[in-house]
Amino acid sequence: MNFFSPEKLKLINLLDNISFSSISLSPSNSFFQILNFSSLLIIVLISKMVFYTQRHKYRFYFYLSLIGFITSVIALLFYLNGNPDFLIFKNSYYKNASTGFFINRTVFSVFLLFSLISSLELLKNYEEVKNSKKKDYFFPKVYIRLFTIFISIGIVTSFSRIGNFLLFITMLFYLLNEILYVKRKNYTFKIILLFIVLFDILILGIYFGTSEIINRFYFLKEEFNSIPGEIGGISRFDLIKFSINEISNFIFFGYGAGGFENLFKLKFIDTSIQFANHSHSDLFEFVGEFGLIGFLLIIFSFIKFFLNKQNYSFVNILIITYLIIILSFDFSLHIPIIQTLFVMFFILNKKLVS
Repeated sequence: MNFFSPEKLKLINLLDNISFSSISLSPSNSFFQILNFSSLLIIVLISKMVFYTQRHKYRFYFYLSLIGFITSVIALLFYLNGNPDFLIFKNSYYKNASTGFFINRTVFSVFLLFSLISSLELLKNYEEVKNSKKKDYFFPKVYIRLFTIFISIGIVTSFSRIGNFLLFITMLFYLLNEILYVKRKNYTFKIILLFIVLFDILILGIYFGTSEIINRFYFLKEEFNSIPGEIGGISRFDLIKFSINEISNFIFFGYGAGGFENLFKLKFIDTSIQFANHSHSDLFEFVGEFGLIGFLLIIFSFIKFFLNKQNYSFVNILIITYLIIILSFDFSLHIPIIQTLFVMFFILNKKLVS
């Protein structure tokens, strides 16, 4: 222990009757994180076997779009009724925002963003097939278009700054791609994109409370001063600074996956009325959890993917943009369903070699 985690040894020495302890500050959480990462590895290995044609990929997109639609409808119904608790789902944490079956609105909005990308890719594919094979998908387009309306409303009414900023980035990417980079102009899809921006996001967004989103974007005035309902009197930057400072204390092997909550309880200045189970920056939390050695192993395991230019399709470039923003300012990449969606989309959207 003196070699692997001297800081952990110092903490143990302050306690009585402890003769053995793991390197991790939260062994049970670390165990379940190992199972989660093992599941992600299995997904990587079997995804191409399950979704081995474009038809299978678009079928996956359809089901994800459908699930996003159902989740958005339920979240909107909860939101319009004051977000009552439902069975095991504690919606009362966010009385004035859509969260659906997710306990956090940012995680909910990021999930819906993947559903939105699925819907847009389906609509784009339907138009391309119509132009090339003269085959119309009228009713599927109507269904997917309906899905995008509710998915967009779900993201807007989550009132998540990260989620709504990524929604803006998503629509901007698609519009610029259609205007500047696509050789075969798909005018119908371009009109659909403009209609989503004008109707789904602006008109319906204003109706359901865009003013609240604008107020939440005054982050320098409010949100970065405190994190309401979660941590009293601690700024978001304080948490990020705390996580950065603790990296040096667990430099080689980290404090263990899922160990930030215990680290905060043990080492933050005053935790009598304060609580945090994440650092609001996935990047620094991952470095702190796995240490320098573990984090470098993770980077090297992905480096082959990012060095292969065939992996940089339009959707993957958009997903990488999501990745950079979330790693810097949020904790959604610690949520298993979000990790799974990132892995699935990266694998399924590699460029086809001509």
